[in-house]
Amino acid sequence: MYLDLNTSYKEMMAFTDDSCREFVEVLASKAPVPGGGGASALIGAIGTALGNMVGSLTVGKKKYADVEEDIIELKKKADKLQDELLALVAADAEVFEPLSKAYGMPKNTPEQQAAKDAVMAECLTAACGVPLEIMEKACEGIELAKEFAEKGSRLALSDAGVSAAALKAALQGASLNVFINTSAMKNREEAEADEKKANDMLDKYTKMADEVFAYVRERL
Repeated sequence: MYLDLNTSYKEMMAFTDDSCREFVEVLASKAPVPGGGGASALIGAIGTALGNMVGSLTVGKKKYADVEEDIIELKKKADKLQDELLALVAADAEVFEPLSKAYGMPKNTPEQQAAKDAVMAECLTAACGVPLEIMEKACEGIELAKEFAEKGSRLALSDAGVSAAALKAALQGASLNVFINTSAMKNREEAEADEKKANDMLDKYTKMADEVFAYVRERL
């Protein structure tokens, strides 16, 4: 399915079912979605899948029999996380539609301005919520990448490192979608609370992702 500017949002939200080439072509176009948030969610799903692959290459190997139960549990978590991140690609598009319309609302009278402010406040809350959730899922993925790197097959160690790097990118990318929306919020208390959540995750998990990458790099 090719997506263009005239494609409905319902159709756009099915783009995770299309080919990689189609997704990238639409991402490069003028189409309003997918954008940075959806791309971050997809990158997160890919990063999680790479960690999951390390687990797949570990299960059943005699050399790793002592950690097999742990790896099986990690893979179950990764399976769930992949699905959640793919769903967030669509969710990011879904919350962008009303926000884009809200920006275009008239504001020529005090009544119109008040109506626009009310709609904008609601839309910005939703538009921050999705990238914050993408960040949370990316953090979960980084934790999984750490365990896959430590416990998984040495033959796939580099993939655990790529997993951590991709999930770090997803985390940082989604954070920018939080910050661009908080910058437009008139409710500064809400904005600052969302920014604190984002910054706390960045502070902890970018460091963890870097540590996983360094751990892998030192052992290659």
